[in-house]
Amino acid sequence: MPMLPRTVLFSCVFAVFSGSQVLAQGAPPAVPVTVAKPVIRDVIDSDEFIGRFQAVDEVSVRSRVGGYLQEVHFKDGAIVKQGDLLFVIDQRPFITTLNEATASLEVAKSSLTLADAQYKRAESLSTTGSQSASTLDDRRRDLISAQANVRGAEATVDRANLDMDFTRITAPLSGRIDRRLISVGNLVQADQTALTTIVSLDPIDFYFDVDERRLLSYADEARKNGSALQQGGGGLDVTVTIADPKQKPFKGKLDFAENRVDNESGTIRVRARFPNPNLVLQPGLFGRIQVRGSNSYKAILVPDEAIGSDQNQRVVYVADTAGNITPKPVRVGPKLYGYRVIRDGMTGDETIVVNGLMRIRPGVKVTPQLIELPQQATNDEPPAQADIQGTDQ
Repeated sequence: MPMLPRTVLFSCVFAVFSGSQVLAQGAPPAVPVTVAKPVIRDVIDSDEFIGRFQAVDEVSVRSRVGGYLQEVHFKDGAIVKQGDLLFVIDQRPFITTLNEATASLEVAKSSLTLADAQYKRAESLSTTGSQSASTLDDRRRDLISAQANVRGAEATVDRANLDMDFTRITAPLSGRIDRRLISVGNLVQADQTALTTIVSLDPIDFYFDVDERRLLSYADEARKNGSALQQGGGGLDVTVTIADPKQKPFKGKLDFAENRVDNESGTIRVRARFPNPNLVLQPGLFGRIQVRGSNSYKAILVPDEAIGSDQNQRVVYVADTAGNITPKPVRVGPKLYGYRVIRDGMTGDETIVVNGLMRIRPGVKVTPQLIELPQQATNDEPPAQADIQGTDQ
């Protein structure tokens, strides 16, 4: 029998020794993991929409009379109150016009006094036959004409006084004023030249678009409350969050929806109103609004770290009493109370791995350490107040 080469003989001996070592070691040891029951609690789903804040009232300040701008009485960007003085137009031409109108009124009153005296004299003489009836008619006509002239002169004075008042331009509403759009010394055209703008801030409106499917659901819920969506759905409570994560969600109410669905987009514009006493919310600011989309129901909640991925699906790992691990496909929903909602795939009775997913391999047994999950993992607000809208996966 020929002798085997030394290298081949050494390889065979090493293979036999390695196989014997594996058999001696047996199966890999159990992996320690943390397991828990999912959290079961009542939640309310909400739909989330992106929208923009808009002032309840907005006005472009213009002058009702023409003239040269003489004074500016506000600081750019300041908060103003209704009736605050903002601008003054040069009043000298209007003072002159008022004086002329006043003088014309005095002349008209003097003419009226004379016409009244002549009429009374003619009326007295006509009773004795010393004055003809035609002369009495002439005096009556002169009196009526003088009375009309006085009323016309009084209207001219009133108009001159009104123009004088219009030279002092005051804030038509309370809110935040913009910068001045024209400098002192420039000519202001009556009802044309924009001087500045003012927007109200408290309360403030939020506009967003709703698709047809959810529109019908909201409208049905509003009818159950004895109201209409166009009238705010009975004041349905909503919350809105802004880009600043330090700001808590702002609470408000629906108060209006348009009376028709847009033909091109298939959506309807809805408005919610929010109190804004601290003036944090600004017109034009984007936000995410949450609107209640369901009644209260029992939800299965698990930590995000307990959810793994298996190709294109999400899974949780269920552990039995013998330490066996079984992957279970699930469909996840929004995040509530610091947990992830499980839409489908679990009954709520399972014991799942919540810590140690990276150590789990096919065929490996585990040593489960059971813990109890708190009812709320974070300090998030209840569902209607927090980030409760997520895309089902």
